[in-house]
Amino acid sequence: MNIVLWILQVLLGLMFLFAGGSKFLMPYEEMRANMTVELPHWFVLFIGAAEVLGGLGLVLPWALGIMPKLTPIAAALLAVVMAGAVVVSAFGGIAMAIFPFVILVLLLVVARGRWTTKE
Repeated sequence: MNIVLWILQVLLGLMFLFAGGSKFLMPYEEMRANMTVELPHWFVLFIGAAEVLGGLGLVLPWALGIMPKLTPIAAALLAVVMAGAVVVSAFGGIAMAIFPFVILVLLLVVARGRWTTKE
């Protein structure tokens, strides 16, 4: 199970680093064209910061052994972000909400797995 959790942590961490970083690098007008629900620019930047920090939090605390309980907390908080993404994506149709829902479930697997695993 430890190997599965590590694979999930690294893949999800990279995904959130990329997704969050792109919110800072991509022009807002370009992002807005792809949104199902228009969100204010400051909120998009807030979500981007949460995704970058959460992506780092999925891997670094557990890998470095420094405050490893931050890893399941980061996973749980990213799951909250993804719950919002599921709701917002559902406005574009149920099919649009499937990917964020799968990511939400995977984050909950990491949160539960790392919360119950000894460091």
